[in-house]
Amino acid sequence: MIPDLLAALRSRFGNDIVEPETTRDETPTFWTPQGKVLDLLIYLKTGLSQPFSMMYDLTAHDMRAYKKDLNGHSRFDFQLVYHLFSFERNAFLRLKVGLEGEYPSHPTATHIWPSLNWYEREVYDMFGIRFEGHPRLRRILMPSNWEGHPLRKEHPARATEMGPFRLWDEKQDAEQKALQFDPAEWGLQTQSEDSDFLFLNIGPQHPGTHGVLRVILQLDGEEIVDAIPEIGFHHRGAEKMGERQSWHTYIPYTDRIDYLGGVMNNLAYLLAVEKLAGITVPPRAQTIRVMLCELFRIASHLVWYGTFAQDVGQLSPVFYMFTDREKVFSIVEAITGGRMHPNWFRIGGVAQDLPAGWDGLVRQFIEYFPRKLKEYDKMVMRNSIFKARTKGIGIFTLQEAIEWGVTGPGLRACGLEWDMRKKRPYSGYENFDFEVPVASHGDCYDRAVVRVEEMRQSLRIIDQCLKNMPEGPYKSSHPLTTPPIKKHTMQDIETLINHFLNVSWGPVIPPGEAMSCIEATKGWNGYYLLSDGNTSPYRVRVRAPSFAHMQMLPYISRGYTVADLLSILGAMDFVLADVDR
Repeated sequence: MIPDLLAALRSRFGNDIVEPETTRDETPTFWTPQGKVLDLLIYLKTGLSQPFSMMYDLTAHDMRAYKKDLNGHSRFDFQLVYHLFSFERNAFLRLKVGLEGEYPSHPTATHIWPSLNWYEREVYDMFGIRFEGHPRLRRILMPSNWEGHPLRKEHPARATEMGPFRLWDEKQDAEQKALQFDPAEWGLQTQSEDSDFLFLNIGPQHPGTHGVLRVILQLDGEEIVDAIPEIGFHHRGAEKMGERQSWHTYIPYTDRIDYLGGVMNNLAYLLAVEKLAGITVPPRAQTIRVMLCELFRIASHLVWYGTFAQDVGQLSPVFYMFTDREKVFSIVEAITGGRMHPNWFRIGGVAQDLPAGWDGLVRQFIEYFPRKLKEYDKMVMRNSIFKARTKGIGIFTLQEAIEWGVTGPGLRACGLEWDMRKKRPYSGYENFDFEVPVASHGDCYDRAVVRVEEMRQSLRIIDQCLKNMPEGPYKSSHPLTTPPIKKHTMQDIETLINHFLNVSWGPVIPPGEAMSCIEATKGWNGYYLLSDGNTSPYRVRVRAPSFAHMQMLPYISRGYTVADLLSILGAMDFVLADVDR
C-alpha cells in the first residue's frame, strides 16, 4: 500500500508533501510539513478512491528529552501524530507533523472531522499546543485553573516533586468560581424569542451518569436544546504514569482504565510492547489470553445489560445479571487469583499455566449461561416498556458514526459488519469460528441487540478454547520476557547479570514506536508506545473508545427529552475511567 499511496500523494501535491518513515509496527507512516497537513487530511478523507474516512486518534509527543535519533525527526520539539483508518483498505495511516518552539501552535482540523474537537482540546490541555481556529479551545481533562500541561517533560510526575498543597481563601474562592457554569462561555443563549431556557446539572453525582460525569443540559421545557459533557473528574494521569513505570510494572495500571474490561486492557498494551520488542507469543498463551478476554467481555456486557435496564425503569435484571457476573469472576479467580483486576497477562504470555480443574469450571459455565440469556431476552429485550424507552432514541447513521469515531457495538448497530477480531485478527483470533452481530437502525435498542448477541458469540469462542487448548509453553522464551533459569545464574557472570537486570530493572525495549488496536468491550482500544531504548516507555498513549463516544453525546441527544438522555447514556456503555484515563 505504501508505494501506491506515496505516489498518489506526491503526484497531487509534489514531492515535498510527504516523507515516509519505517516503524517497528509497520504502520504506513508519513511526515508532512505543518503548512500542508490540512490539505493532505482533506485529500486522504475525500479525494482517494479508498479514503481514510475515520480519524481514529490524535495525540502529541514532547520530544525535547528524547535520547535516540529516530530517523532524524527527533530534532522537532513536539510531534503531532494523526492516526487515520480506511475501512476499504482495512488499514491505518500515521501522519506526523513536527512542531518547534516552547509553546507551538497548529491550525485546527475540526472542520474536517468533528471528532477532532475533543482530541485537539486534549492535546492543548496536556501539552500546551494551541490549535488556531478551534471553536472552543479550553482544558478538557484538567480543571480550568490548573497550572501547567501535565504531559510536557518538565511537568512533575510525582507529588513528591511538588511543594505542599495549600488551599488559602483566595484560591478556594477561585476554585469555587471555576465550578460555576457560564452559558456564554459555551456560546449558549439563555433565552429564545418565545421562551427562557433552563440549565440543568446532571451529575457528577447521579446514578444515570454511571460515575463522575457532569452533563449540563440546556432545556426548553423537557426538550434538550444542547448538552455540554464535562469530563476529567476521574482523570488519574494514566499516560503520565507510564513514563515513570517500567515496561513490566505498568501492566497493573492498564487494568484500571476500562475497569470492567479486566485483562483486555493488558492485552491491548502488551500487543504494542511485543511489536516493539519483536516477541512472538506461543499458541497456548495466545489461546489462554483469548479465553480470558472473552470471559471479561461477557462480564462487562452483563454490567451494561443490568444497569441499562435499571436506567429505563427495570430494577430486577441488575441483580440477576450481577449474580451471573460473579460466576464469571469465580472462573477468573480460579485461574488468575484475581477478579476484576487480575493483572495476569505478561510480556510474551501469561503469568502461570492453567491450573488443574479449569476446564470443568469453564464447561459448567458454557452449559449454564445460554438459558440465562434466553431468560433475559424475555425479561428485558421483549419488554414493552424497555422497547418504548429505547427504540427510535439516540439514532445516528453509519456515516455519522464514522465521522465521530464510533467503534465497537455502536458501529455495528449501524449496519457495518466490522470487528477487529475478524478483520485484523490478533492473538490467534483468526483460528476461531464466530459471527459478527449487526443491526440496522443505529438506535439505543439496536446497540443493545448487538451486545446481547455478542455474549452468545463469546460463549462460542470460549467453547472452542476449551476444546482446542494447545499444548506447549504459556510464555515466550524471548530474553526480554523470561529471565535465565535460576540455576544457570551460578555458572557464569553474564547469565547472573542478565537475570539480575531483567528482574530488578525490567526489560530494555529497543527504540521505536508501535501501535495496537483490539476489539475491546466498548470499542477499539489501542496503545501507541514510543521507546527511546530504556527500561520505561518514553511516551504511552491510550486510545480509549469511551472518549470518542462521549464526545458524540450532544450531537445525538438534541431534540430528545431528559428521560431519553438516560437511555442514550445507558446504551453508550461507557466507563468514566476509560473516558478520563
